[in-house]
Amino acid sequence: MGYVKKYHPLVKQADLKLNEAQANLMQARGAFDPKIEVDFNEKRFKDKDYYSLLNSSFKIPTWYGIELKAGFDNAEGMYVNPENTLPNSGLTSLGISVPVGQGLFINQRMADIRKAKIAQNLNIAERNLQAVEVIYAAALSYMHWKRSFDEVLLYETYLKNALTRYEGVAKLIEEGDKPAIDSVEVGIAVKTRRLNLEESKLKLTKAKLELSNYLWMENNIPLELNDNLQPETLLSKTVKETLQINELSSITLDNHPKIKALDAKIALLKVDRKLKANSLLPKLDLSYNYLSEPGYFDNYRVEDYKIGLNFSFPVFLRKERAGVKLADLKIQDSEFGLQFERKNLENKIKSQQQEIISLEKQRDYNTNLVKDYNTLLNAEDRLFAMGESSLFIINSRENALISSQLNEIILENRYLNALLGLYKTIANPE
Repeated sequence: MGYVKKYHPLVKQADLKLNEAQANLMQARGAFDPKIEVDFNEKRFKDKDYYSLLNSSFKIPTWYGIELKAGFDNAEGMYVNPENTLPNSGLTSLGISVPVGQGLFINQRMADIRKAKIAQNLNIAERNLQAVEVIYAAALSYMHWKRSFDEVLLYETYLKNALTRYEGVAKLIEEGDKPAIDSVEVGIAVKTRRLNLEESKLKLTKAKLELSNYLWMENNIPLELNDNLQPETLLSKTVKETLQINELSSITLDNHPKIKALDAKIALLKVDRKLKANSLLPKLDLSYNYLSEPGYFDNYRVEDYKIGLNFSFPVFLRKERAGVKLADLKIQDSEFGLQFERKNLENKIKSQQQEIISLEKQRDYNTNLVKDYNTLLNAEDRLFAMGESSLFIINSRENALISSQLNEIILENRYLNALLGLYKTIANPE
């Protein structure tokens, strides 16, 4: 799991969401960057200087829609428009623009910053969900590999037992103590065990290849599972600590990525709603610029200024009111989805906890069954050695024992998969 978290390409891909959120925030902050603007026009024709116009400014946007501006304008030429006529040295200005109605407490630039900050939490939650999916799939493949490995070991053991029994029966047949038909009976057992072993080896090969999909090293180098590697034998005792689900009763949803993602989406919708509600206000922008020739700012003259007023207001506000209503409906819809998702997760976790408890009990019951079947087989072997039993009964006892041991492997696999399912539902990839 450590290798998957650190090196798997899909986990690295999920980490890109964090960089994406930071880039989006930087982009939104760019709307508040100071700006230099220069507009220069010159016309010259037949040795005549018609005009030379320069308009330059330095603007500083601020948080509450207020904009500070410093400028320098100059105009020269024979045919300058009278309204552009300026002193020979040009004209400097220093002013401020204030949105009194729309845009004072929230505007598009402010909304973009707030949304970009909220999106960071959203991207973290989505990154965690995506990483958990990859880790879960990798761990599931590991459990499948362990089950296939345990089945191969089981069939190898019973093939050895069948071959040993076959050799013993063959000697007894040579000595005349057993009928020749017993060789067929014991031979069927050997062939069956070989068939089962070959099938389990095929499953193990496929499981190794499947698990290899999740084994990577630095620099995106894929690995293959070595044949000498074995799964952890005491995995059932350590897996809870590995998955960080030791205390089943202490699981909460306060920091669940899916809940945090939905919370972030609702917060984004609320920012949009505030922006739309702000459009119900009249648009009223006021501007004031103090004018002066260069070098004359030390003698402030109240009568030298340029002011502006921009006002607009839709009479019926139908578009604006509809926008607010639609925003309210989207928020309400998302809140309903959040309530459902929270309850769904709570019930799913409770269901998985009960499944884990039940599988623990089933494993205990099956362990006792394996002991009892093993006791019966050992007793039947002793009876067979004394000539008081038959190969048919021994094979029946052994088949029952194999079935119970296979069921033990299956129950362990179900138990481990149930723990993985709970890990996936909790969605904590750290």
